[in-house]
Amino acid sequence: MMKRKLLCLLLAATMLAVPVLSLSEESDLHYVKGKGKLVIGYTVYQPMNYTDADGNFTGFDTELAIAVAEKLGLEPEFVEINWETKEVELAAKTIDCIWNGLTITDERKANMEITMPYVKNAQVVVMKAGAAYENTASLEGKTVVAEAGSAGESTVKSDEGLMKAEYIAKEVQTACLMEVSAGTADAAVLDLTLANAMVGEGTDYAGLQIVDKLAVEDYGVAFRKGSDLAEEVNKIFAALKEEGLLGQLAEKYGLDLAF
Repeated sequence: MMKRKLLCLLLAATMLAVPVLSLSEESDLHYVKGKGKLVIGYTVYQPMNYTDADGNFTGFDTELAIAVAEKLGLEPEFVEINWETKEVELAAKTIDCIWNGLTITDERKANMEITMPYVKNAQVVVMKAGAAYENTASLEGKTVVAEAGSAGESTVKSDEGLMKAEYIAKEVQTACLMEVSAGTADAAVLDLTLANAMVGEGTDYAGLQIVDKLAVEDYGVAFRKGSDLAEEVNKIFAALKEEGLLGQLAEKYGLDLAF
């Protein structure tokens, strides 16, 4: 009897020592492979993800995500999200990644698993052509708009000059351009990548111009914290650069690669 009790105790101790993989710790790669698709969260943001004049959903991030999904053996599914709740949707598995010109910050790296930088960007000030501007301090008391939850908003709230302006948050960056164009805002702070595509001669906002370049930053793709998909995508990025696709897409959409 003593031997049997001792054996039971040893077995129990052994079982306790063996780590059990919970559902929350399941490999993200295994999870998406099981579904057969990669759900990609995005907002309308030219030239990263947008619908062109012919009605085709396209963009640098759109084409790149499709190419990466193909190498993963997955079907890409694009879901338009609210940028302010992007991290909540990611954690809830409504989406599998945020692939939409996401600026890499220490705060985001603490909450999400982010790939290596793949595109360079900056925050810029956009105003009507001919508007008086010296520096951000010259916007004191004037109305400045930026996308809620964006790097532009962070820039407005941290820049000494912009902090003295009247700040209004907008849902998307294109709405910021509309406000400046309509004269209901004096300036917008947004991504250089979008401004290059939509501001100046030959664009939708020919009457607007970039008057200043502020914070330089990098873009990355965000996955759930601890996800093994981030490292897998890093490997594919390296392969796509070697194959020349990344360079071709950067040239096509007028972007600068980060590696």
